Amino acid sequence: MKSISTISKMIDHSLLHPTYTDEFLCLECCHAKELNVASVCIKPYAIGFAKEILSGSTVNIGTVVGFPHGSTNIQNKIKETEWVCKQGAIEIDFVINIGKVLSEDWGYISEEIKLINETVVSYSAISKVIFENDYYDTDEYKIRLCEICNEHQVAFVKTSTGYGFVKQKDGTYAYQGATDHDIKLMREKCLPEIQVKAAGGIRTLNDLLRVRVLGATRVGATTTKDIISEAIKCGYK
Repeated sequence: MKSISTISKMIDHSLLHPTYTDEFLCLECCHAKELNVASVCIKPYAIGFAKEILSGSTVNIGTVVGFPHGSTNIQNKIKETEWVCKQGAIEIDFVINIGKVLSEDWGYISEEIKLINETVVSYSAISKVIFENDYYDTDEYKIRLCEICNEHQVAFVKTSTGYGFVKQKDGTYAYQGATDHDIKLMREKCLPEIQVKAAGGIRTLNDLLRVRVLGATRVGATTTKDIISEAIKCGYK
């Protein structure tokens, strides 16, 4: 039998857009509870009321640190991590310093991942390291990041924020998000115990099933209700 929980428990319901109001966030937390997703990934200030709404459910509270560009210094990211953990978040998606990756300052990146992951673990939470792959024009950056994440035994590596817009030749901004190539690469280069989260462009049930085959065990999605509805139509129960 196709179990609906095999779909819903892959989804982090993403509630991060800057225009989302308190009313909308509360409504979406209620939907997340009804749909029994893996977690909500909510804006940090809203952790308190998300925790209240989701009390008694199996939906975890997730949030972000250094979002979306990763440019905050390490000490401030640690303070932010401590704060969100104290508020009740137990899944922390944090953005690495993208400029430092492109500078190939691997000592800095290793220290950042190490210290933030240690902080997360000290609160019995899990970390998801966001690479933001759209900014890298070669796989060497992504491979090195996987190696560092292996060294520090993070829980998840994550493809994208969903907000990593890159300037195009015509002057517009766009992003690819979670590509098949990157998911396969990250799954191949990370230790088996490190999970892969695909985020950015996962909008349909077919998208979710495709990235699952490629090795992703979690996805970030804003179209959660549509994905679950599609799954039910396809015979998941």
